[in-house]
Amino acid sequence: MAMLEDSYRHKGLRKKLVDELKRMGINDQRVLDAINSVPRHYFLSSAFLEFAYDNKAFQIGVGQTISHPFTVAMQSSLLQLEPGMKVLEIGTGSGFQCAVLCELGAKVFSIERQRVLYVNAKNLLEKMGYKPYLSYGDGFKGLPAMGPFDRIIFTCAVPKLPEELLLQLKPGGLLVMPFGDGDVQKMMVVKEEEDGSFATSYHGEFSFVPMLEKRTSAG
Repeated sequence: MAMLEDSYRHKGLRKKLVDELKRMGINDQRVLDAINSVPRHYFLSSAFLEFAYDNKAFQIGVGQTISHPFTVAMQSSLLQLEPGMKVLEIGTGSGFQCAVLCELGAKVFSIERQRVLYVNAKNLLEKMGYKPYLSYGDGFKGLPAMGPFDRIIFTCAVPKLPEELLLQLKPGGLLVMPFGDGDVQKMMVVKEEEDGSFATSYHGEFSFVPMLEKRTSAG
């Protein structure tokens, strides 16, 4: 299918992007390899094809964006993933971050509350051969029936610690989220200690679209 063509040119542009990410300080080789393996241009409208491997965010519809590759690489590195870990992703969006997590060997459970994005990501990830568990619903609730999770990642800005999701984290697990309600957020890592307490650390500033408020119907 032409839509899923991955040409030598695309691969060359991807390699250049990975080299740029290295220069920006991403040194987790497994993450770099995963980003090098996932054709980002599949996740963008054809209008953006020429720019798919620029380190930029792009609109993907319904007010949402596909994150900068640097942001995806940074969040993926902060997760400290091992193959086979269960990861809950809040905000499937285009599916690009989800694909990178699958490349890293994670068992991915991802929630999206915009139906059009959920359907698009589900169809594309299936065509690409990935097998995450995708759910259409409210990310604030998580997926308690599928937990607990080794890792939880938010791909949208969150103004306060989501206690309902902390309950779905395994002891020793990590939660990575852009924290704050302004235009710029701090990348927060929350670790659940073995005694049940939580330790937090911060890793630079980023800009994400806000997490949608709880609603009973899709917007």
